[in-house]
Amino acid sequence: MREASVGFQCPECVAEGRRSVRPARTAFGGGTAGRHGYVTKVLIGINLLVMLLSIAADRGGDAAAGGTGFGGLLGGGTPLTEWGAVLGRAMFPDGTIGGVAEGEWYRLVTAMFLHYGVVHLLLNMWALWVLGRSLEAILGPLRFAALYFIAGFGGNVAIYLFTAPNRMSAGASTAVFGLFAAIFVIMRRLGRDTSAIVPILVINLIFTFVVPNISIAGHLGGLVFGALMALVLAYAPRSHRMLVQASGGALILVALLGLALVRTAALL
Repeated sequence: MREASVGFQCPECVAEGRRSVRPARTAFGGGTAGRHGYVTKVLIGINLLVMLLSIAADRGGDAAAGGTGFGGLLGGGTPLTEWGAVLGRAMFPDGTIGGVAEGEWYRLVTAMFLHYGVVHLLLNMWALWVLGRSLEAILGPLRFAALYFIAGFGGNVAIYLFTAPNRMSAGASTAVFGLFAAIFVIMRRLGRDTSAIVPILVINLIFTFVVPNISIAGHLGGLVFGALMALVLAYAPRSHRMLVQASGGALILVALLGLALVRTAALL
C-alpha cells in the first residue's frame, strides 16, 4: 500500500491515476523528458567522439593544440576537418576541386561537429552544457534539437555566403550563439529579467570581432537564425502550437537552402 494524503492507496490505483493525469507541459510545449537533458548530452558526446577521431586522423601532430590560432592554443587542421568544414569552393593540393558549390552540401551540417583543437572544443561544450540543459528543459528534446540544428545550419550558411570560398571554417559556436539568442528571447517571452544574459552575449560578440581566426559570419549567422527559431518556438499560439512551430522551422530551413543555392550559382 502507498501512503496518500488521506489514508492509503494500492499500487494499482496509483498507477491507474498516473495514466489518467495529463502530463504537465511548459509554455512552449516541453514535457518532463526535457529535464533529463538527453539531447544536450548526446550532442556533447558526438562532438567529443568526432574530436577523438580528428586527433587520430591527424598527420601533422597539432590536432589537439599547437595551431596558429588563439595564441597557439587552438589546434590545426586534420583530414577530418578538411573533409567536413564549411568550404565554398577551392582546389586541393592533389588538383581536385571541392566545396559546397561542388555538391558537398554535407559540409553545412558536419562543420558544426568539428573543432580545431581541444580548447576550441571545451569552450563550446561548456557553453552547450550550461545553455543546452536549461533550454531543453523548457522546450523539450525535439524542439531543442530543432533549435540547435537551425542555428548551427544557419551559421554555416552565413559562412558560405559571406566568407572567402577558399577559407575553411568549423565549430559548434554557430549553434551555441543561437542558444544565447534563444535564452534571451525565451526569458523576454516569460517576462523575466535579461540583464544577466546581455553582458555575456556582448562579451562573446566582442571576442568574435577582436580575436583573430574567428568566423564573424558564422557567429552572427547562428545568432540571427537561432533568434528567429526561438521566436517561432516562443510565440506560437497555444491552440496551434505544434503546427506553427513545425511550419516556422520548415520555412526558415527552406529560406536557408534558397540562400545556399543563390551562393552556389554565384560561385559556379
